Amino acid sequence: MDGACPLPLDEYPVVLLAHGGGGRLMQRLLDGLILPTLGVCAGQSLHDAARLDELLTGAAGRLAFTTDSYVVRPLFFPGGDIGTLAVCGTVNDLAMAGARARALSVSLILEEGLPMHTLWQVLSSLRQTAEAAGVRIVTGDTKVVERGRADGVYINTAGIGAVPAGVSIHPGRVRAGDAVLVSGDIGRHGIAVMARREGLQFETTIESDCQPLWPAVAAMLDAGLDLHCLRDPTRGGLASALVEIARQAGVDVLLDEAAVPVAPPVAAACELLGFDPLHVACEGRLVAFVPAAQAQAALDLLRSAPGGEQAARIGTVRGPGGQVTLRSRYGIDRSLDMPAGELLPRIC
Repeated sequence: MDGACPLPLDEYPVVLLAHGGGGRLMQRLLDGLILPTLGVCAGQSLHDAARLDELLTGAAGRLAFTTDSYVVRPLFFPGGDIGTLAVCGTVNDLAMAGARARALSVSLILEEGLPMHTLWQVLSSLRQTAEAAGVRIVTGDTKVVERGRADGVYINTAGIGAVPAGVSIHPGRVRAGDAVLVSGDIGRHGIAVMARREGLQFETTIESDCQPLWPAVAAMLDAGLDLHCLRDPTRGGLASALVEIARQAGVDVLLDEAAVPVAPPVAAACELLGFDPLHVACEGRLVAFVPAAQAQAALDLLRSAPGGEQAARIGTVRGPGGQVTLRSRYGIDRSLDMPAGELLPRIC
């Protein structure tokens, strides 16, 4: 990470309750660390709400709006941190509706005693990921809670995106015969966070797949592909995403286990820990339902996108119903369902 924390750490090395009190210390935290690190210009007018006229001018079509909160533990993990996650999660939710993210809000809940250098690292990741995703942070909020009331930093992000004219992506458009695609190997994020939290050592470091998905979606839209439905398999993993779409669309889906890409280190870790990779979360993968005739074109575009080398066709929509059937490597069919509880808590 380039640069250094802009606040004098010898004076305030950690976050104090007074940093959230609305007084001079809070203003100093905003002006000296949060706003410049997030890229808010010194001369930019600050108000209780951001005006989006300029950002949304020329955004033909419709607007999409989403929000999510991030409470991952630990704050830093191989391949990312809570700042990376807070941007990717929200811009990816917009991308799954076919929307390019235009503006983000960032609300920080800080725990008293948080090292100021740690806060700076998280803010730097937020800014770098937002810049990579092409989205501006336009508004936000900061609160400080007592020591022991949080795990350092919690972040809420909300995002507004623009859906291009003519684009309609939702479960209701899934049809019998559609091909089911995944944009890369699954399960990296959940295992990466779990390994760091529990201090597990593997022969190869498993890094999170956390990344913005809009470039892959934009490439398919620009190519004129008819994307029926998109979903990022976060909590609950690929299995939950498919079951949810099958139920919402009222269709049966046949999933080919042998075609689902899983990196060997992730597969080995899952076997060791007793997890099914189909249920382990991703933060930079998407599932796409497309007409079978366009499946190869979509795969070619996904494989040329960042992190998409392992993109694969993993299933087919068979007809009306609402169930997902998993065909194992041995040709045995079984019904696939959502996990009963949270397998890996606090991973996002």
